[in-house]
Amino acid sequence: MRTTIDIPDAMYRRLKARAAEEGRPAKTLILQGVEQVLKSTAASAGRPVTLPLVRSKRPGAIRIDHARIYDVISFP
Repeated sequence: MRTTIDIPDAMYRRLKARAAEEGRPAKTLILQGVEQVLKSTAASAGRPVTLPLVRSKRPGAIRIDHARIYDVISFP
């Protein structure tokens, strides 16, 4: 498939210089970068998430709202 992207001039010059140093076409370096991003995204998508466990001082049904949750759990 063919596509068009805008690469800033300075970055394109660095890309061409790197490709020349390695004796490969710039297209190969671009495809390598895209492949690397796709692999890292796929790897991180399957990672399990650990949620915080908040124990109740009085077990049983409780009424809790968003404000109370923010009081109990510190958010960045």
